[in-house]
Amino acid sequence: MTTALDIMHTGALCVGERESLADAARIMREQHVGALPICGDDDVLIGIITDRDIVLKCVAEGRDPATMTAGELAEGRPLIVEGEDDIDEVLELMEEHQIRRLPVIDHPAHRLIGMISEADVARHLPQERIAEFVAAVCAEQPLAAPAGSAAGTAGTAQGS
Repeated sequence: MTTALDIMHTGALCVGERESLADAARIMREQHVGALPICGDDDVLIGIITDRDIVLKCVAEGRDPATMTAGELAEGRPLIVEGEDDIDEVLELMEEHQIRRLPVIDHPAHRLIGMISEADVARHLPQERIAEFVAAVCAEQPLAAPAGSAAGTAGTAQGS
């Protein structure tokens, strides 16, 4: 059985919840990554931030990335997997929620031990499984219908 531990990349860095978005962006540039886990003062994972989050939720809104903190963008609980989780379950979770990066934690400490990205999937899985994964994660979701429309609403894709 292939597990999350088998395909994840180790050495993922957390950005502290009190660190600025400018610091987070510098770490992303230095590490050549598009997302960073956000860890609280106790090193427990509390969120994940992407380069897209910084642009859309800070810069585009006229806020200052030097003063806005990573913790301010940590919304809800991040989807996570444990290192021993079966890779098929991991991929189903990523496909279902259309996410391209997934933190891997140890249990019960809830501490970050790695990340799984699209690149990790591409390096470790058979070509046909990669194609299924990419099709599911990159599938375009219908946008919500205008208010009052008979068409109803649908969810939007998450992640970047």
